[in-house]
Amino acid sequence: MKNTRRDFLKTFAATSLTVPMLSALQANAAIAPKKKLGVALVGLGYYATYQLAPALEKTTNCRLAGIVTGTPSKVETWKKKYNIPDKNIYNYQNFDQIADNPDIDVVYVVLPNSMHHEFTIRAAKAGKHVICEKPMAVSVKEAEEMIAACKAANVQLAIGYRLHYEPFTNEVMRLAKDKDFGKVTFVEASFGFPLRDPKAWRLNPKLSGGGPMMDVGIYALNAARYATGEEPISVTAQTVKTRPDIYLPGIEETLFWQMKFPSGAVSNHTTTYNSGLQRLYVGYENGNLEMSPAYDYGPLKGKTSKGEMNLPIVYHQVLELDGICGSILENKPNITPGEEGLKDMKLIEAIFKAAKTGKEIKVS
Repeated sequence: MKNTRRDFLKTFAATSLTVPMLSALQANAAIAPKKKLGVALVGLGYYATYQLAPALEKTTNCRLAGIVTGTPSKVETWKKKYNIPDKNIYNYQNFDQIADNPDIDVVYVVLPNSMHHEFTIRAAKAGKHVICEKPMAVSVKEAEEMIAACKAANVQLAIGYRLHYEPFTNEVMRLAKDKDFGKVTFVEASFGFPLRDPKAWRLNPKLSGGGPMMDVGIYALNAARYATGEEPISVTAQTVKTRPDIYLPGIEETLFWQMKFPSGAVSNHTTTYNSGLQRLYVGYENGNLEMSPAYDYGPLKGKTSKGEMNLPIVYHQVLELDGICGSILENKPNITPGEEGLKDMKLIEAIFKAAKTGKEIKVS
């Protein structure tokens, strides 16, 4: 039986969960807009189909208004299910005509990693706000160009770090800031799942830009940053590959990396396509926090030295979409801007360099 990322992540269907909403997390969503922003999904794969589209039926600040797909056979299904008019349906060739469509305010890029750069820039030039899935791009250079294009077009760019909008992650961030247990001393953050299907686009380096690091490892990387509230100052890394017939050059099978932070905190990480693991551990001067699962669509689960983290179970994508679109409606910066994605891209390049050279790489 083939194991896929979708199987690993859909532990519980978000649509079946009771969704109590936190007022603090939904500050942007509480503005009762006169108009819901129209969102066009670019790429109709698993995440768009089973997470984003259903979420857009529950959002306050936005709605599903259009689709962009390179697979004509998908059009009729989406058109009927979501009542999408023909004029709001595009393919990758005529995408730029979206500039003339007032129904579309925001473009959500949900394509393979190597296509993020092109379609973010095309969307910005069309005058549309952009949400781009993580990883933001496949290089620092691309990420910088995406930020520049959106600034030049005076549109917002948000990266799809959905966890920044949900309660458990916000509590991890708060503990770093308020120091309930003192300073952070150690972080262990890891994420992996079995992927051995050679036909999967994630195993094509031209589409993915890398292996598990560019897929789920970025969750663990981002977690170390928000768990400490700091930016790393150096990285070291090592790779292991046991199946070169499946994991081609440019696709790491398993990657271990370590980071040092300005305060003296250190972190240790694993990401892999060879096994399922998902955890976040934060050691503080006077306590600890453990989460597993720590990055799934939900429900997340965790405990601290004080006991279980009894926090609301929410629909991550609803909060993310409402938060980003609320920021656009209020003309305020969003909390997961392009600069957040760029920080991770800089670290990923440093991690790959460390793994290749065997040296400790300083980062600024």
